[in-house]
This record gives sequence, C-alpha cells and structure tokens, in this order.
Amino acid sequence: MFIGRERELRDLDKMYASGKFEFAVIYGRRRVGKTALINHFINDRKAIYFMGVESSEKQNLENFSRSIIEYTSGISADGMFSSFQTALEYAFRLAENERLVLVIDEYPYVARASKSLASTLQLLIDKYKDNSKLMLILCGSSMSYMEDNVLAYKAPLYGRRTAQLKILPFDFEETCRWLTNMEDEDKALIYGVVGGTPQYLLQIDDRLSVEENIKETFLNPVSFLFEEPINLLKQEVREPAIYTVVITAVAQGATRMSEIATKVGENTSVCSVYLKNLIDLGIIKKEMPYGEKASKKSIYVIEDNMFRFWYRFVFENNSVIMRGAADIVYRRISPEFSDYMGSVFEEICKQYLWKMLISGRTPIQFSSLGRWWGNNPVEKKQVEIDIVAEQDKDTALFGECKWRNEKLDTEVLDALILKSELFPHKNKFYYLFSKSGFTKGCTEKAEKLGNVILVDFKNIMNDIKNDAGNGR
Repeated sequence: MFIGRERELRDLDKMYASGKFEFAVIYGRRRVGKTALINHFINDRKAIYFMGVESSEKQNLENFSRSIIEYTSGISADGMFSSFQTALEYAFRLAENERLVLVIDEYPYVARASKSLASTLQLLIDKYKDNSKLMLILCGSSMSYMEDNVLAYKAPLYGRRTAQLKILPFDFEETCRWLTNMEDEDKALIYGVVGGTPQYLLQIDDRLSVEENIKETFLNPVSFLFEEPINLLKQEVREPAIYTVVITAVAQGATRMSEIATKVGENTSVCSVYLKNLIDLGIIKKEMPYGEKASKKSIYVIEDNMFRFWYRFVFENNSVIMRGAADIVYRRISPEFSDYMGSVFEEICKQYLWKMLISGRTPIQFSSLGRWWGNNPVEKKQVEIDIVAEQDKDTALFGECKWRNEKLDTEVLDALILKSELFPHKNKFYYLFSKSGFTKGCTEKAEKLGNVILVDFKNIMNDIKNDAGNGR
C-alpha cells in the first residue's frame, strides 16, 4: 500500500521527464518512507538500485557491482568492478543514449566506508553531466550527514544537485488517509500515539479500537513498536542509554536545559550535545516563545509523537508489560490520555491554520506561527498562549486549543483576549479550537465581537473530508 507523497512524486517525475542529467538528494529520518517512495518512483522504469550497508568498502563495492551486473544481464551473477570509479563510470556510460535511474540508498554508509566516493562522484558528474541521460538519486537516513557532507557549501557535491527532497512524517490530514475505517476522534488519538511516520502507521489496524491498537502495538512484548525507540537509538547513536535518560527527563516534564542536566546528572554543556543530536534526528525540538530569537526562556520538547507516547507511558511500565499485563498498563494510561492529547491537538490546529492560510481563508497573512509564554507583569504570573501569528507590527492572530469533552464557554475567550493585551498590536483576531464545540454564550459573544473565529474538531475533519472528496 502506497499512500501520499504526491508532491514528491510530481517533482521526481518532472526531473525524469527532462531527459537530461539530474541529481536528486533525498533524505529524512528512518521509517519515514524514503525507500518506499523511491521504489514506487522507479517501478516500471529502467533503474539500478543499490542499498549501502554498514560494512567495508569492499563489501559495498561488491554489492554495487552486483546491482549493475543484474541490471545489464537480467540475472544474478558474481563479479566485481575494480573500484567505485569504474563502476560509476560504467553506469554513466549506460545512460549515454537512454534514460536510466541510478539509486544509491543509504549513501552515508557507502561514503563513510569509501572516503573518496564523494570526490569520485563530483569528478564523474562534471565529466558526463552535459551528455548524460542519467538520473542519479542519493538517499540517506542520517540527516546530519546528508546536510553536512552532500548539501553543505564545503561538501564536494555542493552545487551539483538539481533537487533536494527532505522527506518528513505525514501531517494529520495525510495520516487520516491511512485510517479510513476509524471514527474521526480515534484518528486524532492514533496520530497522537504514532504520529505520521509510515512504518508506525503500518502497525495500526484501523478496524480495531484505539485501546486494542495500543495494547497490540505498544503493550505487547513481541510487537514492532514495543522496543522501537531503543532499537532506533542503537542504530543512530553511540550511547543509547544516556540518550534514553535525556528523552525520559524531557518526557517527565524537564523542559529547560538546567532541569534536564539535573535529571541526567551531567553539566549543561554535555547535555546540549545530546540534545543537539536528538534534534538532528527529529526526536526533540527546541522551542522559544513566538517572536523571540535568542531567549533564555527556550525549552525542549519531544517532537515525535511515537517517542513522546512511548517514553511517557511504555518505558516506565516495561516490566509490567513483559509479564503480559497489558490491561493493567492501559488502565494507567487511560486517565492521562486527554491531558496527553492537549499538545497533539495544538499541532493539529496549527496545521489547520497553515492550510487555511494557503487557501486564502485566514483573516491575516502570516509567515510563521508558534506558542508564546512569558510573564504577565500586571498579574505577576506566567501565562501561555497556544498559538500566536503575526502579519505585521499592527496585526496579529491569537489562538487557544482545548481537547476537552465539554463545550468551551466564554471564560476561555475572555482569558485569551486578556492575555493578548500583553501584545501591542492594534488589530487582533482570535481563534478558539475545541474538541467538543462551544456554548451558546461563547458563540453569541464571538459573533458580537466580530473578530473571533470558532473552530471545533468537526470543522477540521469536515474540511479534510471535503479536500479528499475533491481529490486535493
């Protein structure tokens, strides 16, 4: 089953149709569907596909040679080129008169084993690009390696690529396309549990309830996701145990650098290295209050929903799960689930606002949005606004998101308006997002004010369904 990635496929198809030399760099974290995208693209096309392995130069050259020989002969055969240069040059020559796609998947493994590979590719691209019909694709899961050693200014291959595609997890709307048999609220809950990573979504059975899926995928010792975060860290970092301690600290509410360092038992400079690596992996993100560029108020949060759920609920219950007591653990999770979904719903609402902006359905034009937190000097307490977006110094948008089982009343709107007075903008617009709708009093006040937009979860889902129905 292949779902989504329409834009990426259009870009690749356009490159293929050019008929001239093309060089695409595809990268993104593990499990995000890079290889599935590539395989879908090269299906029924003349292509040499080679996946690098974390081994020696000799082993990778042997595997690459075999891929080329199998393409040219149609049979599996032993044989080996004398070097990567001769093998790659052979591929370039194969593409002199016909379109050919050459894929080097997990390129970082190959490049680390063969130190001269990047320079060799640079040499051959410069030699053949004007007369070649080769479409070269380099793909990698190590985002830092691809950015630093392929895309960066000082990298040998800098300036040779004709496109770069950073493959991200699916957003909520795209995730819904995987979960066609589920109720709308359950789709949001599953998004909160596994996020939009395709490999994790494949573990979900949309014919089962959310409870059944959590028990089968997270609370089952034999399931793929039971040890996934630990297994992924083992593949990506040298000290997975320390990284686990760092992530656990963040999952348990230590969001500031000093708090994380205290929990981990290391100084802040050491912790900053671990956090930077986790940011590079797309597991942790650093947040600052909206509109502030260098702030001492910056915090760290878990960006990946699956990691956030796992470290919040699974890790600490590991021993109980191993004894087959999934029911007990789920009873521990269930009362906290609504609170857990708060930040997930915020993200869904932000995605909705971006969609409204792109389709011309927002009252202001903004270029970024985010959370804001800071001190209220009048009330002398810390306050937070879920969503802030600015058009210019005079015009801004403020939003509040509530994943509750009851309708939102005027008190939430009044509180948001009061908090927005901390900002100097003359023209202010307000968004209230609610899981369960709004009271009559809140609706009437919003209509009276004229600058308030009420959006319940049903509105968001109806918009998604309408887009799906229109083929967008």
